[in-house]
Amino acid sequence: MNDDLRKRADARFEQALKQTGARDPRTFYRDQLKELKAGSPDGFRRALRYFEETLIPTVADEGSDPVAEWLEYGRMLASLTVPGRTVQIDGGGRARDYARPVPLESMVLHLPENASRPALVLGIPPKLTPAQRASYDLLVKQSNGS
Repeated sequence: MNDDLRKRADARFEQALKQTGARDPRTFYRDQLKELKAGSPDGFRRALRYFEETLIPTVADEGSDPVAEWLEYGRMLASLTVPGRTVQIDGGGRARDYARPVPLESMVLHLPENASRPALVLGIPPKLTPAQRASYDLLVKQSNGS
């Protein structure tokens, strides 16, 4: 991968995070990559190929939305990690299927088909509403607050 391209993509993403107030999702994605590397070498290779051949060139392009592109990468990682569906949860706690563009104030989770597994976090808004916090606690932390 071209180092200049990577630096430009990183700078554009950092700038987009500052401008939008969006939370940096890369920590969540690193955890998914570790799980892929341990459990699915083919999935891990596919994720790296997407990162190098699609994500970085797209984010480096001045016409792209870096936050949205990273969110799409997270969705792809989650689908490689565990079968399920990706949803976005609005401020009122209403979930709907993931569809681009995702409003900045939406929380994005990947819900595994196996309900005993916790949801994977793909994107969290700058501030969770009480309804989103309840969804996070139930689906990600698997706690009902009691």
